[in-house]
Amino acid sequence: MPYRSTEVISPGRPDMTPLHSVTLTHDARHLRRKLLHLEDDVVMLDLKEPVMLADGDLLVLEGGGYIRIVAAPEALYEIRPRDPLHLIELAWHLGNRHLPAQIETGRILIARDPVIRQMLEGLSAEVIEVSEPFHPLRGAYHAGGGHSHGHSHHHHG
Repeated sequence: MPYRSTEVISPGRPDMTPLHSVTLTHDARHLRRKLLHLEDDVVMLDLKEPVMLADGDLLVLEGGGYIRIVAAPEALYEIRPRDPLHLIELAWHLGNRHLPAQIETGRILIARDPVIRQMLEGLSAEVIEVSEPFHPLRGAYHAGGGHSHGHSHHHHG
């Protein structure tokens, strides 16, 4: 009998032992309604609004129990800058192209793209092929359900 979940605990607590886990890539972790396939069963996920599931999140099952979300390793580029200022410059170039990026203190991770690799190497970044889970920053426009507000800027002279 398929499981059903309408709730996510993010992040899941270590003391909550899951019945199963499901491994998903970054793109597959953005969902609202979906049939998720386990080793020998399925979970019908039916959330009120879309969510970006993270590694370790738990789907709460109707009737009790949890399913752990596992971030799948993906083919990525690890971008290593010369110094912290160079990292900011590289992040700006990637952001300017609206590329999902995982930004850390000494590196940036992005999905592999030979054209972008060429650009980064042209900006004297070291680019290394890696395979690991991908957790890009969530853009401001993806935050909270339908929330928007105007901006007003006051300049003091």
